[in-house]
Amino acid sequence: MSRTHHVTPGGDPVVIHRDGRLSISKVSVGPMDNNVYLLHDGDNLVLIDAAADAERLLELTEGYGPDVVITTHRHHDHVGALADVAAARRPRLFAGAPDVAAISEATGVGPITEVWDGDRISCGPILLRVIGLVGHTPGSIALAWQNTLLFTGDSLFPGGPGKTGSPEDFTSLMDDLETKIFTPYGDDVAVHPGHGDSTTLGTERPHLPEWRKRGW
Repeated sequence: MSRTHHVTPGGDPVVIHRDGRLSISKVSVGPMDNNVYLLHDGDNLVLIDAAADAERLLELTEGYGPDVVITTHRHHDHVGALADVAAARRPRLFAGAPDVAAISEATGVGPITEVWDGDRISCGPILLRVIGLVGHTPGSIALAWQNTLLFTGDSLFPGGPGKTGSPEDFTSLMDDLETKIFTPYGDDVAVHPGHGDSTTLGTERPHLPEWRKRGW
């Protein structure tokens, strides 16, 4: 499997990483081709972005637990299945602090634990570090597994940062990406975004100056 780890809506999940008992897979759901990430270690499960197609997500996660569901940001296409998944599985819920109120209002789900820079989210032996990235939304987060994988939501894709609504938001996101992602993490670190294919920091790093110049 190439580092792009391509998936299509309705297709089978693709395993993007294995480490001992830990298996991390990626599946695409919904009309906006949202990526959902499933991290399994024994019975422990972390689901990143319950975006759409609750029936499919519940089928894929049947038999696992206790579990955690993390929402990378508040946009509607990333929370479409959150209420149904939360009602069926009763997981612990997490999201970036500035986006929590909007997510709760949109989905009726709660309580959602607020997290931000440096916080850790654990589920059994699975441990993820939270990185706040302000710009795509006020409370967007990325999640780091060890120093190997980054789950970046809609803040970083192959080819550039996620969409922003103003020059100020763009500058904020680029500043956060450079200082919190590209500076501390090495070129071999895999980037798994909220839509589309995966990439690596080494592939994207040379293009940072042109992203700045281009804007978004």
